[in-house]
Amino acid sequence: MAINNDQLLDSARKLRGEIGPDYHDRLMASMYAEAEQIAGRSVTVEGAGEHSTFDRTLDRILTSKMWGFPMMLLLLMGVFWLTIAGANVPSRMLGTLLLDYGYNWLHQGAALLSAPAWLSGLLIDGVYLATAWVIAVMLPPMAIFFPLFTLLEDFGYLPRVAFNLDRLFHKAGAHGKQSLSMVMGYGCNAAGVVATRIIESPRERLIAIITNNFSICNGRWPTLILMGTIFIGATAPPFLASFIAAGSVVAVAVIGIVVTLLVSAFLSRTWLKGEASTFSLELPPYRPPRVWQTIYTSMVDRTLIVLWRAVTMAAPAGAVIWLSSNIYIGDLSIAGHMIAWLNPFGLLLGLNGVILFAYIVAIPANEIVVPTILMLTMTVGATVAGAQAGVMLELDNAQVYNVLVQVGGWTMLTAVNLMLFSLLHNPCSTTILTIWNETKNLKWTAVATLLPLGLAFAVTLGTASIARMFGWV
Repeated sequence: MAINNDQLLDSARKLRGEIGPDYHDRLMASMYAEAEQIAGRSVTVEGAGEHSTFDRTLDRILTSKMWGFPMMLLLLMGVFWLTIAGANVPSRMLGTLLLDYGYNWLHQGAALLSAPAWLSGLLIDGVYLATAWVIAVMLPPMAIFFPLFTLLEDFGYLPRVAFNLDRLFHKAGAHGKQSLSMVMGYGCNAAGVVATRIIESPRERLIAIITNNFSICNGRWPTLILMGTIFIGATAPPFLASFIAAGSVVAVAVIGIVVTLLVSAFLSRTWLKGEASTFSLELPPYRPPRVWQTIYTSMVDRTLIVLWRAVTMAAPAGAVIWLSSNIYIGDLSIAGHMIAWLNPFGLLLGLNGVILFAYIVAIPANEIVVPTILMLTMTVGATVAGAQAGVMLELDNAQVYNVLVQVGGWTMLTAVNLMLFSLLHNPCSTTILTIWNETKNLKWTAVATLLPLGLAFAVTLGTASIARMFGWV
């Protein structure tokens, strides 16, 4: 279509008229108006509303230098207490269903089918019993801890935890977000390793992965609580026993945090040198948690996935425990030979051969360490009435104390060093597999596995040496 000069002039006049001589002024005014709207949505202004006032008041408490750490410890210990106390009843119910009724039903079914004793022993006493034990001990705490942890995350509190701990981790050459993955590790170290994905720096993420083992997972709480109750708590008057026992467990948890910072500082200055990343943390507004969505997400994405990994590892461990206890070479079972071989080194560490062997065969799941120790103590050597080789069993606290002290020859040093060894030793196989999946690097998977184990040996050896030096044993 042809356009003549008059039409072009008319179009130019219209465009100049629309833009006008004040075009730049109107453009700047529009930009300022848009900036004001963005600031109104993003920046808290004094007196800007009741909700903002609530956020500022809460932040003054939760992120203050005076109250930030005490409130953080109090809240997290509340989560731990709810997890431990709340899991007792469902764990007992699951234990009764799986370890009593289910175990007996399976043996009755095997008898009806005239299954060979070795086959029913391997599959029921070994594979099934270990798997059932892991489910009974691990499922209830995770089903409580993960939703509680996710609710704190939805509420907006976890960024405040990272804010409080950022200075400590920065001084250690690590990333402030490592505090979040560390806290997640208290439910399950495998989940804690996955949680390190929030750290952008590969170097700092490796530090967080390697040190996550020092967060006490669900599988280690029962060992710490049992030792704190029957050994350390028993030294106090009855009205203080539970308080002293709980204090000993909390002390071990605090030691774990200190070790995390020290090892992080060591790694950042040696194998993983580098400057700590600047951590620009935006504190989101507090918001009501989405309870039902949280429960569903934490159960499916965290609890069931981690439990499935643990179960697939526990099943072969149960088979190994049963086979090693029932296959004899000469006058001793394989377990007996291994315990005799490990015993001198175990005693040097203030432990014994039974404990070390139990940690070797129970590497797939820390949940079965205590029942394995009890079974081995009662069946290797002089067999205690009612105990069967390769069959893990559950006793009350008084019975456990009598078995460990009278049959196993345990002392206070054994109990204390078992608590320290449980805190520091190598990750379980589920966590090792997760570390490999996250790093795809054999070297760093080996470091994450062997560094804690070497540290556990060094600390228990030092503690035992000091105890012998002062004549405490």
